[in-house]
Amino acid sequence: QVQLAESGGGLVQVGGSLKLSCTASGRTFSNYAMGWFRQAPGKERMFVATISGDGGSTFYADSVKGRLTISRDNAKNTVYLQMNSLKPEDTAVYYCNANRWRTGGGPEDYWGQGTQVTVAS
Repeated sequence: QVQLAESGGGLVQVGGSLKLSCTASGRTFSNYAMGWFRQAPGKERMFVATISGDGGSTFYADSVKGRLTISRDNAKNTVYLQMNSLKPEDTAVYYCNANRWRTGGGPEDYWGQGTQVTVAS
């Protein structure tokens, strides 16, 4: 079982910056790929970014490439999302995700409670 807790959301102006954090419980954090997703009211939850367990590989949605950066610190059991040049369409609840596939055990998937990001236009 993995528990995730997001923080760092808030209200920012268009073009501003924000850094989100997600801290995980447990002793096997590095075994999980981590991701960020976001969801606006009445909309589907959408992929934003993901990072491999060792931090060596990242992948981003086209809409955030060059503006948002995912990183992780396994010693702190924490994944980050640095958000720059924010746009109104970035307004959403941002969710942290942890996932892995255990041989013989199938997939595991965990979600945090979310943190609100509002970009004022």
